[in-house]
Parts: sequence; C-alpha cells; structure tokens
Amino acid sequence: MDIGSELYRKTLLTISGNSLVEKLTLKYGGKLAAKFIASQELGGALQVIGDLNRKGILVTLDHLGEGIRALSEASGYREEYIRLVRGIEQAGVNSNVSLKPTQMGLALDPEACYANIRAVVREAAAAGNFVRIDMEDSPYTQATIDMVKRLHGEGLTNVGTVIQAYLRRTQADVRDLIQSGVNLRLVKGAYKEPAEVAYQKKSEVIDNFKAIIRMHLDQGVYTAIASHDDTIIRWVREYASENRISQDKFEFQMLYGLRMNEQARLASEGYRVRCYVPYGKMWYPYYTRRLAEKPANLMMVLQNMFR
Repeated sequence: MDIGSELYRKTLLTISGNSLVEKLTLKYGGKLAAKFIASQELGGALQVIGDLNRKGILVTLDHLGEGIRALSEASGYREEYIRLVRGIEQAGVNSNVSLKPTQMGLALDPEACYANIRAVVREAAAAGNFVRIDMEDSPYTQATIDMVKRLHGEGLTNVGTVIQAYLRRTQADVRDLIQSGVNLRLVKGAYKEPAEVAYQKKSEVIDNFKAIIRMHLDQGVYTAIASHDDTIIRWVREYASENRISQDKFEFQMLYGLRMNEQARLASEGYRVRCYVPYGKMWYPYYTRRLAEKPANLMMVLQNMFR
C-alpha cells in the first residue's frame, strides 16, 4: 500500500484499539455505525435483504461478533446462526451465510470451534444454502483453511472461505484450494500485518489480487471478487469480455452501506452482485475496519454526524 494510506489505516486501527475510544463510540456512535450495519436484530436484516433482492442484488448475511472470551459465547453464536439460516429459508430471500472462526471459538478450542461451525454448515446444507467462513488475521489463516478442507472431506461442500491478496502465501493457497474444489471469496485484505507476512505496497497487493482473479477465471472456476475499487471492477469486466468469459462465471461483492448505487447499476447491467450485510450488536470491530480502509469512509461518517 502507499505510505499515506497505510499510515492512515495503521493510525486509525491503533486509535480504535484504545478502550476509551471504544467505550465512547459504543455509547454515542450507534447511529453512525448504522451506515454500515443493516440492523441490530435478525428481523431488520431480513427486511434489508428483501429490499436488496428486489434490486437484483444477492446477499451474504453476517451476524457480527469475534474474539470471544468464553466457549459459552460461541454456543450462543452457533444457535443464532442456526436461527439465521432458518430465518433466510422462511423469509424466502436470496442470501448466503458468513461467519468468523474466532466467533465460534477458534482461539479458545479449535475442536469446539469446528463442531460449532459444522452444526451451522449442516443446517445450511439441509436448507440448500452456502456458508462462507471469513478469513481473519494471519495467525488464523492455516487453521481456517484446514477447517474448510476438513468439512469438504466430510461431504459438506456447501462451505467456502476467503483469500486475502495482501498475504505473501496467497497464490500457493489459491492453487491448493482450487484443486480441492473450495469456493473462494477474493479480497485485498483489511488487517494490520507485518511486512514478512503481507505486502505493504498498494501496487503489490493490486498485482497479486489480479493474479489470483486470473487464476480463477482462466480455469473456469466460479470467481467471487470482493472490491469497491473501480480500477479492479473495470479490469475484471474487460478481462472477462476479452476472454469470452460469461457473466455467470463470476460475481462482484461489495459491503452494505458502500457504493449502493454502483451495486444496483452493475446488477441492472446483468452482472451478478452480492452485498455483504452484517447485523448484530457487536459491531465495533467491523465498523472500525471499515473506517480504516480509506479516509473517504471516515469523511462520509463525519459528514453524517454534522448534518
């Protein structure tokens, strides 16, 4: 990443890690966070999904939460996700499911985490739905990949994960996971990582992002490209056109609250578009990562604050 944007990202993530800043934001920032959070309750999130579907936009629904301190919390999240899967089916909306491994106990007990996630994936399989296991920071990368491959080995193939372009290991992981038949969501990456683990220059991240997108498209593997970057979106459209890759072979993924008009426009042009819709009360870590991605997100929140 370039020096300015990386300094901004690191600074904001550092500030947001301050306990006083977190306390004040949780107390006063709920209305501002609503820009990026669909609802604090499942019912409100399902209504948002229905509205997006009517615009031709697909959805991935995420119940916010990560970094739990006790396995009892993980059990609560597991039950909420089972309720979430059933809620999607009952509402008749078009939405996948997204969850975080640490939310299910990965940092506390990997086997308990696996059992919790397997219960959700099984529930989704019974409903004909798909579960995306999010990729968190690098200490959890290998464990997350191993978990997804283990689920596939049990015949639960309705599960995939996320690959981050800024990690140096990424191309090797993509080759392995494509061969294993694992559906991947391709992203740049949003966590604070050291130089020995992740590329620090924006140009290097972009080059690697394009490389792993090509690896998918060239092999005819369904490709989920998560980006708000016009340069990336335009490049994918041109690459697909030049190589006669049909629009049903890939999808663009964007976040709720960001570039909603662009999401609707792409959908109206016949592209598959999926919106990542988070809901829940544990919104602070997700919210701060969104603000840290680029100054424009912070400016948008500040403008809303003073209106």
